[in-house]
Amino acid sequence: MMNRIRNCILSTAVLAGVVIACGSDSVKDVVVVPEVPTSGDVLLYTTTGSLSQDFKKGYVSFSKGSNMAPKSIKLDENVKYQSIDGFGSAVTGSAAYNLLKMNAADRSKFLKETFSPTEGMGQSYIRIAIGCSDFSLSEYTLADEPGIANFALQEEELKYVIPVLKEILAINPTLKIMGSPWTPPRWMKVNNLTDLQAHNSWTGGHLNPTYYQDYATYFVKWIEAMKSEGISIYSITPQNEPLNAGNSASLLMHWSEQQAFVKTALGPKLKAAGLTTKIYAFDHNYNYDNMASQEDYPVKIFQDAAAAAYFAGSAYHNYGGDKAELLDIHQKAPNKEIVFTETSIGTWNDGNNLSKRLTEDMKEVALGTVNNWSKGVIVWNLMLDSDRGPNRDGGCQTCYGAVDINKSDYKTIRKNSHYYIIGHMSAVVKPGAIRIGSQGVNDSNLVYAAFKNTDGTYALVLSNAAGSESKITIDDGKNHFTYAIPANAVVSYSWKK
Repeated sequence: MMNRIRNCILSTAVLAGVVIACGSDSVKDVVVVPEVPTSGDVLLYTTTGSLSQDFKKGYVSFSKGSNMAPKSIKLDENVKYQSIDGFGSAVTGSAAYNLLKMNAADRSKFLKETFSPTEGMGQSYIRIAIGCSDFSLSEYTLADEPGIANFALQEEELKYVIPVLKEILAINPTLKIMGSPWTPPRWMKVNNLTDLQAHNSWTGGHLNPTYYQDYATYFVKWIEAMKSEGISIYSITPQNEPLNAGNSASLLMHWSEQQAFVKTALGPKLKAAGLTTKIYAFDHNYNYDNMASQEDYPVKIFQDAAAAAYFAGSAYHNYGGDKAELLDIHQKAPNKEIVFTETSIGTWNDGNNLSKRLTEDMKEVALGTVNNWSKGVIVWNLMLDSDRGPNRDGGCQTCYGAVDINKSDYKTIRKNSHYYIIGHMSAVVKPGAIRIGSQGVNDSNLVYAAFKNTDGTYALVLSNAAGSESKITIDDGKNHFTYAIPANAVVSYSWKK
């Protein structure tokens, strides 16, 4: 064999998993590299914090013999938790603007990699603003002139958001879309519910009860207008961050106000229009922005049976408090759904440092919320530019996107942790999947969740925050396989029962 090596005429040759670097008359170097299986019983994707593996596709085969591994995760499909709606990010006006600055071929490639269920990550749930957000090209609503008859989709929807949504829906027609308003039209706002003085500002104020019916009609008109564009709205929240009056566009809507608005106007109007769009309460932080009177906001709403009947459940963000609040809400309202609808990375949390954020965001967001009964996980902007924009004064100036695109060419993309954590869930956990029991490994560095998809396949997503690899055996009760999870990495698995 040595003669064959010394006589090789290529700079390198591959023999049985060994890469041999050849000189003119002697062997310069021999490096052993593992062979990468191109097929097997289990499909897997691996991402490391160092990007030595970048959502790398691979396979592993079932092990023969009995499972005697000391570190084993065992699945139990007899233990069932919540069903899954999907995973995704927000297509804000800013995200749509950046996407449309790309050339068509590059954009198509990126969207396919992100949303295709067969050729990409299969991201499956998107959140959009009803009117402007703090990541819009301007402040506006869909009826800035007084009178609900003046409702109309605006340039941001027609020129940016809707064209991007249509491209995504062509790639993934089963995509779910949630809508949330940052503010109602200013003519509907008052300073408080006692004085009822006009509040002609994008920021703060309360919804005037006089306009409950008009504002409910506003939602109906928006859902129907989007439907006329071929875009179905799966869910809405009555108000983004109803306890935050300081955003660039915002509204205070305490739990009693949201309860009254949905009970007397929004719920009945949707029903009368024959719309089945889900309504989720709250849409704000775990800690209720430290307002004692607003603690358990959705639970207080649900105490009124007539109001509760219009709500599918509640939605949460993580800019304050702890994910354990989701479990608390589930225990207090077990018949209501929970979805996680916003989180961001930015300069404040070293958001573009993948080696730091990848496993932390898996623990706190992707796996952490799902393991506390969330049916879906949606992160904030899908794409921002290299200046963290476009954004609005008064909104977030320090946020990164799930991906950031370089403004110098609108081609070079940096993928951040939020892109990977969503992709690792959506690639193997499909809409309609059921989270099932999984246990056996008790290690603070290892976080995981198991699922059974509607086609009968199993899925497991596992994050290893340790500084060394961890060899784990995964056992579904019939078959098992062993895989060494790299240090500081996330691995997603899918296999047939």
